[in-house]
Amino acid sequence: MLFRFLKLPKLLLGQKFIHKYIFNMEKAYLRYLGEDSNQFEFSFKYKNEDLKIDRQFNFCRKLSENVEVFLSRVTTNVGKIVNKKSKKKMKKENNIQLDQTVTALLYLGDKELEKTKLCSDVFQIGNHNIVFKLLDRNYEVIINSPWVDSMSLPMSILANFPTYPSKFDTVFTDKELSEFTWSKSVDDTTWTHVGKGFIYIPTNEDINHYLKLSCVPKNENSEGPTAEAVSVCKVDASPGQCPFETRHNFTRERARDNEFRVVTYNILADLYCDSDYTRTVLHPYCPPYALDIDYRKQLIFKEIIGYNADIICLQEVDRKLYQYDLQPVLSHLGYQSKFFTKGNEVAEGLALFFYSKRFNLMESHRLVFSEHISTDKLFADLWENIEKNENLAKRILARSTTLQTNVLDVVDRDEVLVVANTHLYFHPDADHIRLLHAGLAIKYLENFITELRKKIPRKRISLIFCGDFNSSPDCGIYKLFSEGHLPSDFKDYQSNKEESINGIELKQPFKLASACGTPKYTNYTSMFADCLDYIYYETSNLAVSQVVPLPSHEEVTEHTALPSIVFPSDHIALISDMKWL
Repeated sequence: MLFRFLKLPKLLLGQKFIHKYIFNMEKAYLRYLGEDSNQFEFSFKYKNEDLKIDRQFNFCRKLSENVEVFLSRVTTNVGKIVNKKSKKKMKKENNIQLDQTVTALLYLGDKELEKTKLCSDVFQIGNHNIVFKLLDRNYEVIINSPWVDSMSLPMSILANFPTYPSKFDTVFTDKELSEFTWSKSVDDTTWTHVGKGFIYIPTNEDINHYLKLSCVPKNENSEGPTAEAVSVCKVDASPGQCPFETRHNFTRERARDNEFRVVTYNILADLYCDSDYTRTVLHPYCPPYALDIDYRKQLIFKEIIGYNADIICLQEVDRKLYQYDLQPVLSHLGYQSKFFTKGNEVAEGLALFFYSKRFNLMESHRLVFSEHISTDKLFADLWENIEKNENLAKRILARSTTLQTNVLDVVDRDEVLVVANTHLYFHPDADHIRLLHAGLAIKYLENFITELRKKIPRKRISLIFCGDFNSSPDCGIYKLFSEGHLPSDFKDYQSNKEESINGIELKQPFKLASACGTPKYTNYTSMFADCLDYIYYETSNLAVSQVVPLPSHEEVTEHTALPSIVFPSDHIALISDMKWL
């Protein structure tokens, strides 16, 4: 028989967790708390209809204690409840009864275990015939069964946009083997089944309904108790047709076998979006709810998923968003990923997602420029010039700018892609900083690819460099990448007079071009608009077969600027299909 237990809602950082377990009455669940821990958790459901007891008991005990000490704690805790209920019943019936003795025993098969034995010796992984006897109830002890530690649904759920558990923490569980079932209810009492799977897309018929997610955690050997989470909000109507949905008309099918699709996208970190300054100064035209990450991430997912990309480079990725949202959802859809934060303990960074049917990850590297520029011999000539200007050296060493370099082996082809991803410094007077960082990046990539060719000489290696470069086409980075060199007197070096630098002539060996050209803007706010984002590719090995058109200016400005109720970021994603030459 199955019964339901309702945990009390918790308030954690403003988020509610409504979490139910459906326990099998004949099973007690024991879980080890980490490989190096001396503790275990023990949970079971006790029901006594006569005394009106229907309760889950949870214990956290030490493996080093003996069975007698463990069972003593169990009988003490259960006894308090049993005797309290018993006295209440006797008082109501005007009867006098002494406290009821609660007994608890452990059996191995049909033989009672000695109480002097240590719990660590009794509760051994793989032991399937331990029985826990409490009063007149027998429980099969399940050791390290799949278990959902916590599960919750988002604070915003929109019809026609993907939703999924915003928090899903498990132990001993294979998510791909687990079962997920969705239900809806108007009043949180009567539920109607609406779908299955880790991801659910609510329909218009779900508007003004609560959603419930039920999960049966499983692994290859067993399954654990069902966990349930109920949304604290009802499904809202969608904002209508989003401009990116028009772009999906160009990406309904995946790229052909001899091609691959690349997306680069600055998704606007919640770290920079969740503030009074953002709401009142930067984006006052945008309703606060549309700046909230629980709202924006629904748009982000629908947009990204609809591009059917093979390679996705993201910037401004919050660590928590990657951990709880991007990685679990996109991995469920066949993507593998790598995530690196920026330097200086910044809680956002760079993420690469790649379709695992097309690519295998060979290696991935994180380069924080400020941590290497003054010590790495590769950058010695650049640093020699930089350190001549104390103000410049101080400023560049304070930056958190990072380069992510990933090596992807192409399935069934003798091709390898080196996919670089970065987000350069934003400040208006920092063209020189950005240019120097780009110079460091391209120098690093040149050396990296040279060494990589020695390791895999039979493979052809091609470079793709994506990112938010915070640099317009009239600046030095575009000229350096597209023409191969930049003179030492270029204007970017003088963008800040106190930090100006002379004598640096940058060169790079790759034949690069911008896959999406130089659109009028890729970033559009009420105070600024320009082309800052690029997908650079190596023209000697690759060619562009499709560029997905950007939204029209009318679409971008319909709600003043970006972000808005239909644009989740202040940047516009760039999408291009490539083919090998």
